[in-house]
Amino acid sequence: MARLGLNLRAADLAGLCGLARETIARFESGKQVAPGSVEAMRAALVEAGADFSHKAGRVGVTVPE
Repeated sequence: MARLGLNLRAADLAGLCGLARETIARFESGKQVAPGSVEAMRAALVEAGADFSHKAGRVGVTVPE
C-alpha cells in the first residue's frame, strides 16, 4: 500500500532500498524474505514520506498528498 500510495513502481522501490525488484515482488506476494530486506523496504518508504502506525495489532500507513 505504501509503495502505491507514493506512486512508486517496484523497480523504483528496489532502487531506493538497494534490493532486487524480484525481492520486492516476492514480499508483496506474501512470500518470505529476509528481515533485513523488510527493514530496508520500510526505511526507504519512510524516507520517501510514508508514515507507518501500529495500533491494536494492526499496521496502518499514510502517505502525503
